[in-house]
Amino acid sequence: MDAKAESNNILVRDLCKKFDGFALEHVSFQIPKGRIVGFIGENGAGKSTTINLILNELKKDSGTIEIFGVDHSDCSVKEEIGVVFDECNFHEVFTTDNIDKMFSGVYKSWDSERYQEYLQRFKLLSNKPIGSFSKGMKMKLSIICALAHRPKLLILDEATTGLDPVVRDEILDLLLEFIQDEDHSVFFSSHITSDIQKIADYVILIHQGKIIFEEQKDDLVYHYGILKCGKEKFAAISPDDYIIHRITNVSVECLVRDKEAAKRKYKDVIVDSAALEDIMLFYVKGGISCGD
Repeated sequence: MDAKAESNNILVRDLCKKFDGFALEHVSFQIPKGRIVGFIGENGAGKSTTINLILNELKKDSGTIEIFGVDHSDCSVKEEIGVVFDECNFHEVFTTDNIDKMFSGVYKSWDSERYQEYLQRFKLLSNKPIGSFSKGMKMKLSIICALAHRPKLLILDEATTGLDPVVRDEILDLLLEFIQDEDHSVFFSSHITSDIQKIADYVILIHQGKIIFEEQKDDLVYHYGILKCGKEKFAAISPDDYIIHRITNVSVECLVRDKEAAKRKYKDVIVDSAALEDIMLFYVKGGISCGD
């Protein structure tokens, strides 16, 4: 991705943060304008820590974080960021009308008309307490609130976790609508790699506090593959032709960067397509890289 500040809504460089038993180490990536960027990794990999550092909820040890070309600590950026976490934090006795009145006093750019339009679209009743809402309804309300003050950047941390496929699909459609304005961006952390695969333009994998890759989604899902063969045939596979391999009880599986090239070169082995989840699991569950 192009690292020019003017083409990105988030620019992270050499970000470090140490805790007891965990460290975020020299994390660098960017969130381009007009793009959805998926952020994947196992529990404890550093996704939420990274997001909280970007939002200045945690203090970094070193490195730089720029949002809209200025330092992330600059209060001027907060008005233009919409944030959604995995839990709805509104008091359960509130109604949607209560929230409308509350946020109209918080955000200068709060758009009550837009908020009400979203409520009608998703059939969220204004006279019912939020405590009576399902989890999916609460999450839709959280995203509506994030959108109703007209931000340029949406940051979502596990916002679709635990939701049924229909609700998740509605939320993904909202995100795709949001980035139709090419100044907008979405930074979307999720365990559900199928959601990331469906809508993301770029994918960032973090593992044990380090960025493993930052790639175009289409390159990952259309070009990467999994080569499978017996242990005897594996001896004929050049280390230059795979990224990482793992040995099972009955075979060897190799993650390859170009599945079509692998099929042409090795005609007597199986080369399957690789979903985003498959690619992540190769790195997260471990294997032997071609350099080891």
